[in-house]
Amino acid sequence: MTSPALVAAPDGQAGPPRKRSRRRLTFDRVSFMLVFLGLPLAIFVMFVIWPFVQAFYYSLTDWSGFTSKMNFIGVENYQKLWNDDIFMTALKNNVILAIVVPIVTIVLSLALATMVTVGGSSNGAVRGLRNSSFYRVVSFFPYTIPAIITGILWARMYDPSSGLLNAVLTGIGLDGFTSFPWLGDSRTAMPAIMFVIIWSFVGFYMVLFVAAIKGIPSEMYDAARIDGAGRLRTAFSVTIPLIRENVQTAYIYLGILALDAFVYMQAMNPGGGPENSTLVMSQDLFTTAFSKGQFGLASAMGVTLAAMTLVFAGLVFLVNRLTGGGQQGEAR
Repeated sequence: MTSPALVAAPDGQAGPPRKRSRRRLTFDRVSFMLVFLGLPLAIFVMFVIWPFVQAFYYSLTDWSGFTSKMNFIGVENYQKLWNDDIFMTALKNNVILAIVVPIVTIVLSLALATMVTVGGSSNGAVRGLRNSSFYRVVSFFPYTIPAIITGILWARMYDPSSGLLNAVLTGIGLDGFTSFPWLGDSRTAMPAIMFVIIWSFVGFYMVLFVAAIKGIPSEMYDAARIDGAGRLRTAFSVTIPLIRENVQTAYIYLGILALDAFVYMQAMNPGGGPENSTLVMSQDLFTTAFSKGQFGLASAMGVTLAAMTLVFAGLVFLVNRLTGGGQQGEAR
């Protein structure tokens, strides 16, 4: 078969390949590249990459944040963090949050999304529960409240003496919760704040999963019904594999939220809780920078937090690919 790049000569012999003409750089093409590629790239470098580079440089100095003088001290700040028990406790708390909060939130969101989309009657057309729109509105409502207000409200509800939670529990006969310090006990402080974060985001990710499930052809569920699959089997064999990329995205966003969690922790336990049981790295960073005046050390904390976020996102992508997520996305 003659290559299309070869031109037939008059005597029937294939001639030399014709050189492809290069596209000329016109004013329209250059202006388009500058506006839609160069300008966004410049903004990204200026407001994202450059501040990170600055923070990394500051982390190698003893800058106090309030003077123009700074001495280069190398990795001394990182060595201090490694030997700082308070920072290591905060790091451990962040890791616990990054594991527990995304998993519980995604499981609850998936369960609710399944119920309001395909969890209805097993006869007839595939549909969700009755009045499913009401459940969507009610579950989404906590997400509409700003995080700081949510934290303050729940801090009042957890109040040992006048909080609503203890009043309800003692009202039903559980006298052991009289003046119980939910945020003042190292055993319950972190779980109590985790509950608030999960409560705040379940509705949002439920809506995200509802939109993803709506995109699954109903024939897939009809086929599962014909094969005799129950609701649980259908969820694991049809729903979750087909919205896997959405679950991955949700896990990354929730993990990044958990690695920060500054607003919730500061609103409910500004001092880090009993025995630093609720202290997170962003709180320690804030205190180190603005209370102790050690911006160089605080910058090292920020760089560590950023590195942990990148590692977390990379691990999620890696696990998703190793378990077959990448191949399924390419197949679709």
